[in-house]
Amino acid sequence: MIKILKNLSVYKWMVAAIFGLVFIQAMSELYLPTLMADIIDKGVVVGDIPYIWKIGGLMLVVSALSAIASIAVSFYSSKTAMGLGRDIRRKVFTHVENFSQQDFDKLGTASLITRTTNDITQVQQVVIMILRMVLTAPIMFVGGLIMALSKDMKLSLVIVATMPLLVGLILFILHKGIPLFKAVQKRIDRLNLVLRENLTGVRVVRAFNREKDEQVRLRGANEDLRDVSIKVNKVMAFMMPVMMLVMNLTVVGIIWFGGIRIDNGAMQIGDLMAYIQYVMLIMSSLVMASMMFIMIPRAAVSANRINEVLEMVPTFLDEGTEKADRERATLQFDQVSFSYPGAEEQALSNISFKSKAGEVTAIIGGTGAGKTTLVNLIPRFYEVASGTIRVNGVEIKDSSQEEIRSKIGFVPQKALLFSGTIAENIRFGKEDATQSEIEHAAEIAQATSFIEQLKDGYESVISQGGSNLSGGQKQRLAIARALVRKPDIYVFDDSFSALDYKTDANLRAALKEETKDATVVIVAQRVSSVMDADRIIVLDHGKVAGIGTHEELLQTNEVYQEIVESQLTEEDIA
Repeated sequence: MIKILKNLSVYKWMVAAIFGLVFIQAMSELYLPTLMADIIDKGVVVGDIPYIWKIGGLMLVVSALSAIASIAVSFYSSKTAMGLGRDIRRKVFTHVENFSQQDFDKLGTASLITRTTNDITQVQQVVIMILRMVLTAPIMFVGGLIMALSKDMKLSLVIVATMPLLVGLILFILHKGIPLFKAVQKRIDRLNLVLRENLTGVRVVRAFNREKDEQVRLRGANEDLRDVSIKVNKVMAFMMPVMMLVMNLTVVGIIWFGGIRIDNGAMQIGDLMAYIQYVMLIMSSLVMASMMFIMIPRAAVSANRINEVLEMVPTFLDEGTEKADRERATLQFDQVSFSYPGAEEQALSNISFKSKAGEVTAIIGGTGAGKTTLVNLIPRFYEVASGTIRVNGVEIKDSSQEEIRSKIGFVPQKALLFSGTIAENIRFGKEDATQSEIEHAAEIAQATSFIEQLKDGYESVISQGGSNLSGGQKQRLAIARALVRKPDIYVFDDSFSALDYKTDANLRAALKEETKDATVVIVAQRVSSVMDADRIIVLDHGKVAGIGTHEELLQTNEVYQEIVESQLTEEDIA
């Protein structure tokens, strides 16, 4: 929690102003009971009306000063806490952007969302409370105690008797509450995970009629969160009535013994009234402290989760600044091996090949052969276990990730679009792309035909994830997004699977001219899509089973022969 609060240094002058206003508010509230005692003893009892008006007016001024200070404290503490939340959220997001895919896999998307939203909100709420109460509570407690003792020393024995009860109650709540707060945040993580999977996978759920099963799963996660939240609220609900009971019993005791002292002439009525007010201030300060002690542990759990993200060192960072321009439009794998964290076997073993400008390298193989894993290593989404990858003649570790990725036009296996217009989605590949460049990229990607049929053309709005487009339309826009970049290396990860044969053929013909000065890497399932490639890499269980042209592999490679025979007729093969 301390590490998070260090971010308040930016708002140090505002925090100082808040503490100043809190001090004014606290001193005003401590002064009011003394004025009330004076107005009763020296005004009401003796019937001095001018004195009542005089002290009454002073009480109004002090009350107004306290109210203004209280409003200002609320305003500035809220502004400070919201600013802190904004800063932390921005810091978390910026840091997470440096994570590799391995880091995302380790933390989980649902947990990162919870930490960036719910956890930071918890911290914001407790910061507001700290700024408003961390100074108020001790001033009220110490000031109230001093003023109460100054009114009557012997009557203060009542406070001494009840104080251990309140302190014990606070410690009991802390002991019970902290484990429950940790459990609440974990249950929120779980609920977010289940909900996110249901929303993103709604088509699959419906396709297999698993709505009821998913409802049961969500109900389970929801009820787990409810049960823990109820336990937390039971602790909170137990605290307030017991504390109020102790406070009221304390007041009863003070009135009882105070009445005896007034009867004996040792105390005045006004002093007793002021004494009761000071005791209430002391008890209120303890209630404030207990609220802080309850909220701070929960916020501390959230703060630790935020710090866990901020302190997490990315699996790999940029180690060099060399420009990737030594051998333009070249890609080389040299004895590259890779395994996923925790996996028993390597996903890729000793992969070696080199592709030059104007060449098309196709990667083919069965399911789980490692095709997508291989192309994910090119933009350095994952770090290789051994071997080297060179882009434009420079090892990717010797150049910044931004530099390497600026040379690559990547079309992922799953075409992901963002909410916005078609033009904005294509321009995502090149921020300063002109309208003519966007239209040219769309034409090469065979997307012009359906874009022009839309009412608003390139300004047509795409829903989140491209849900208002077909799979083929999304793929073509994803391809256009890569084309507008005009990179040195194009990577198409099974990016033509949703296209019909005619569109596929037209696209490949257009790509051939467009990418003649670049290296093209294609992952494909169809043999017909790779037959014309300059180099076909056949993967089998993460290893290279063969490299060559279609004709060479057809004559010499059994794995490729099996793939061809499963897809093409004898006439096609001939």
